[in-house]
Order: sequence, then structure tokens, then C-alpha cells
Amino acid sequence: MKFLASQRLEYGVEYSCTMAIQMQRTLSKCASIEGTSLHTGKPVRLTIKPAEVNTGLKFRRIDLPDKPFIDASAALVQTVERATTLAVGSVKVHTVEHILSALTGMGVDNAIIEMDSNEPPIGDGSASPYVNLIKNAGIEEQDAPCTVWEIREPIQVENKNGSRIIIMPDKKFRLSVTAVGPEGRVTQYFSTEVNPETYEKELSTARTFCFYEDVQPLLDKGLIQGGTLDNAIVIKGDQYICAGGLRFHNECARHKAMDMIGDLILNGRRIMGHVIAVMPGHGINTQMAATLQKKYESMEAMKPKPFIFPSGDTVLDTSEVLKLLPHRYPFMLVDRILGFEGDNKCIGQKNLTMNELFFQGHFPGKPVMPGVLQLEAMAQVGSILMLRMPENQGKIGYFMSCDKVKWRKPVVPGDVLIIETELTKLRGAIGVANARCLVNGEVTCEAELKFMVADA
Repeated sequence: MKFLASQRLEYGVEYSCTMAIQMQRTLSKCASIEGTSLHTGKPVRLTIKPAEVNTGLKFRRIDLPDKPFIDASAALVQTVERATTLAVGSVKVHTVEHILSALTGMGVDNAIIEMDSNEPPIGDGSASPYVNLIKNAGIEEQDAPCTVWEIREPIQVENKNGSRIIIMPDKKFRLSVTAVGPEGRVTQYFSTEVNPETYEKELSTARTFCFYEDVQPLLDKGLIQGGTLDNAIVIKGDQYICAGGLRFHNECARHKAMDMIGDLILNGRRIMGHVIAVMPGHGINTQMAATLQKKYESMEAMKPKPFIFPSGDTVLDTSEVLKLLPHRYPFMLVDRILGFEGDNKCIGQKNLTMNELFFQGHFPGKPVMPGVLQLEAMAQVGSILMLRMPENQGKIGYFMSCDKVKWRKPVVPGDVLIIETELTKLRGAIGVANARCLVNGEVTCEAELKFMVADA
């Protein structure tokens, strides 16, 4: 999130600022791909479709009666042998990691993945065919902010085979992966920050692999029925057998990282953190996804219950305003809400005393309330107006931009500031309002403000 601002504080001079917030993204149109599934060996047609905000990633089996949906959720993981399988009752989708990885890596938050069979096409064994599919469909922003969970303390899982994943706090999404084969073979390392550019260039083209001695046992289990040297790397001794040779010297580690992105998104949201993995695989990947999902649900359960607005016109006192806004002294600039006029207008009040901190240093000797704090007061009242809507209750309002700002008169200690906001436009989670501050009926400041509401 970035906040860019330029300002002049003289009264009567216009002021503008903007804030860029990461928005949810979906596909611009539908796009399809056909091919053979890796494990079942069956032909399949897969279509990716746009989806509404907060849909997330969902699979749909259009070959079955009622065309059932299956959420991309760690809670639905059934098996993880050589691939990740999701199931709701008897309805299953296998080998979901590559398409989920591609959508996540390319920055798609909401999409429907339709299939006329139970497993996506394997393509060349990498996520590259799906990246091309997503680029053909196009990506567009939606009118809601994207939820990114910032990991604030280490989270670790490990299993009896020696595999281990730990997620450390970081301001980016990073992956560091070590892949180790039997008897220390194929010891490789790869590390990168993950974003659409690095995903497409560094991760998406890395192909799946297996060891020569595992091929027959897998076939005997009914797996890799569609596997060929055109869609997999077979490691025999020190040899890498595949079509066209290796694409990277550490292609196996890169593929493990690519798989991990698809498995971890099963926790239900993007994360901000450094994922460090030793000998990862679908089992421990989905174990970490389930751990993340449970931790997030526990964190959500600890949040206070949202304030319930009265249905009619009312006065909200200071204690009720504090339940609505995340601000505290000295940045709480609304003492009470005097009332609402219909669904579009809100009136607040701020009593200004000489004890306000900003009066101590802003024109000492002749103190004046900073104009930008009047803007903040209008933004806080505007947020309350947005939060009054039933679909926004329990969320947080963010100040996105301001335009056409004019300061008319100074505000001094002892003044009672009346703050009025009137909603003029509303599109999804974003609203635009005309706002003004008054003292004794005279306008001291006015502006056009833009707001956004997001999950708390």
C-alpha cells in the first residue's frame, strides 16, 4: 500500500492526494485448454472463468449432475500422493496444484475452474500452459481490496520424513526451497520473491519429475497413466531424461516451489512472509496450508464482535464511536455522531479545547487547528457513513483520496467543529462523498473525499 501526497496549507489553496491499494483481481473473459491428465490419462477440457469479488478459487465438475463446485480449501484435501486431491463427498478433483499455482502466481484472486473430467490437463508438466491461458483470458481489477495476511511470527510444520516448512515474517512473499532426492541425489536450491513477473519467468516453466525406480510402482497404483517424457523429467542415476533437456540447472527445486504456491493457497488467502522449505512435497505443503487456515480462523474468532448500528436516526456517543473507528487519542477527531439524514448523510462533532496536542505546536501563541486534521475528521465521519451500510458492518474504512480541497477559515481552541459528509457515489467497496467542516454555521473547510471499506 502506498500513500502519495502533495500539499499546501494556506487557506483557499486546493489540495489533492491519492493512495494506491491492492485490489482483488479476476479474469477478463473465459479461456479454455484441452489435453491429457497426468495420473488418470483421460482427455479433459478445462475452462477458467471470471468470478465475483470474494469468490476465491473454485473448481466445478461440469461432467457430473448438478455440476458441483469444490472450493480450493485445505479443509477439503483428501489425498496427497504425487499430487493434491480435493473432495466433497464422492466428488473429487485431482492434481489441482499447477492450475492453482498459476492463478495465484499471476495474481488472480477470484476464478471458476471448470473441467469435464476429474483432473486438469498436464500439458508439458509445468504451469506454463496455464500462465499462457491466463494471459489469453486477461486479468482485471475488481472493486474490493485484496486480503493479504502478513505473517507476524514464525509458523513451522514438519513430518517424520524430515520435511520441514517454516514461514518467517517478511514484507514480501518469498520462497526458498531445497529439494533432496533419495540418498542425497538431486540436492538443489532455489529462492525468489514471488510476483507475476518472477513467477512467469522463474517458476512457471519448471516441469514435474520422478525417479526411474518409482515409475513402475506408480503405474501399478494406477497413477501417471498420462505421463511421458514430453511432460515429465525422469531421473535415472545421474541422468535427467526428458524432452529437450533441462530448462534450468535446478529445475526440480523450482518445480517444488511452483507446486508449493498452488498448495499453500489452499489456506484461503495470500500471505506476506518468507516460506523456507526443506524437502517439500504435497503432504507437508497441505499440512502447512491447513495450519495457516486454522491459525487465521482462530485469529478472526478473537476479534471483537462488530458494532451494530441502530436502524433509525440516532446519536452515537464517544464510546460507540470508539467501537467503530480504529483511531485513538490524539488521532480520534470525532467526539460523537449527531445524526444521520437518510442513508447518504452523516453529521459529526468535535469539541476543541486548548489541551489538544496539535494546538501546542501549530502557530504557538495563536494556535490554529491544522487543515489536514480537518480533512482527517471529515474522513472519519465519512468512514462511519460507509460502515453504517449492512454489508460493511464490522469492517474498517480507509481514506483513499481527496480532491477540490479548500480551507476557508481558521479553527481555534474553544470552537465546536461540526463535520458533515454526504455520499454522492457508491461502487462496491468504494464511495465518494462531499464533506465540509463548520464552526458557528460558517464553513471552515470543504473537500471531495474517496473511501474504501475492507475487512478488519
